[in-house]
Amino acid sequence: MSKLLISELSWRGVVEQATPELLEGRVQERLVGYAGFDPTSNSLHLGNLVPLLGLMRLQRAGHRPIVVVGGATGLIGDPSGKATERTLMTLEQVEENVTKIRAQFDRFLEFDGPQGAILVNNYDWFGHVGLVEYLRDIGKHFRISYMMAKESVRSRIEDRDQGMSFTEFSYMLLQATDYLHLYERFGCNLQMGGNDQWGNITAGIDLIRRVKGAHVHGLTFPLLTTASGAKFGKSESGALWLDKDRTSPYELYQYLFRADDRDVIGFLKLFTFLDQTQIEELAEEQKQNPEGRPAQRRLAYEVTQLVHGKDEADSAVRASQVLFGGPVSGLDERQIRSVFADVPSTTVGLSRLDGSGWTLVDALVETSLASSKGDGRRKIEAGGVYVNNERIADTNFVLTEANLVAGSTVVLRTGKKTYHVIRFTPD
Repeated sequence: MSKLLISELSWRGVVEQATPELLEGRVQERLVGYAGFDPTSNSLHLGNLVPLLGLMRLQRAGHRPIVVVGGATGLIGDPSGKATERTLMTLEQVEENVTKIRAQFDRFLEFDGPQGAILVNNYDWFGHVGLVEYLRDIGKHFRISYMMAKESVRSRIEDRDQGMSFTEFSYMLLQATDYLHLYERFGCNLQMGGNDQWGNITAGIDLIRRVKGAHVHGLTFPLLTTASGAKFGKSESGALWLDKDRTSPYELYQYLFRADDRDVIGFLKLFTFLDQTQIEELAEEQKQNPEGRPAQRRLAYEVTQLVHGKDEADSAVRASQVLFGGPVSGLDERQIRSVFADVPSTTVGLSRLDGSGWTLVDALVETSLASSKGDGRRKIEAGGVYVNNERIADTNFVLTEANLVAGSTVVLRTGKKTYHVIRFTPD
């Protein structure tokens, strides 16, 4: 079964490095594999989908996944891939983040049944270990020369300006101990992580061999950048979060919809469960109709559905159609903010709609969509004025509360793409 799993992961481009027996499909026993997630924030982010999907594929292939939330290692900070030392968090900050991200794993993994995923916090086994006891039982198995040879350590130590504290230097021991503990408690025989984790993973493999005389495995995923060289999962506003209150489903959908043609097929392999035939068909469709962006549309929908569910994915599709003339009426306040985040806006008192209302011509002038009332009337007569993406032909049209979307907003448009959002607030 592991041979089929590795074959699946390989054609998807998920495998960067792996222990030889695993890579060659020679592992016969059932895999119990883990990936770790340090609680550096109160939400997982888009980059975490790579190891999360690794655990999902492991489970779907009949193996058992373990999620390790790093309540202890999060207090230390992993130096891998970092040019400078992290700012240390307090125990209270870490505990709060652990509590919040625990619930996010339920969206991706099945925790019931014989193959049910296991979720653990490594603070549970590190929180009460004494320093002398730890150095005696674990530290003796590590050689400084071995640790210095790891790229993540060597590159930092050679940097005279930054260097590395003993705190970060010890991180490798802690992660190796995680693997040993999970091997002893659950029979864990596979650790997965980003490619910058290879040194930590092999340290755990060596520790288990020394302490238990057992042979276990490791696998790393590629560290993703886009064709333009940007880090995948980063937007101008920062990380793309899996918590919809921090990154809306619409924002997630739009980020993926804008994927470069050079990246999109690879991302479909990495981030969806579409099979090889489906992806090859999308690649051909993309080649025939690149302007239609069929591969990007499917990528954006599949990932948004995976993270937030079908209803939110459908809603994100509807919201994305608004800027191309789709109906505004079905949007809620959060979606309006997301869709029109970069659109000029005006805030006025709700009393403007009292009585006989606010004439559309006046609204066009006050929002600078028309230079004068005469210009506003001419644009309406020419069929180039829209309220909530519905064309208005009446030069005497009046805005009233009936035109409010989500109870507080009117979207004006002139021509094909010139928008202005009017937000009404109680006086």
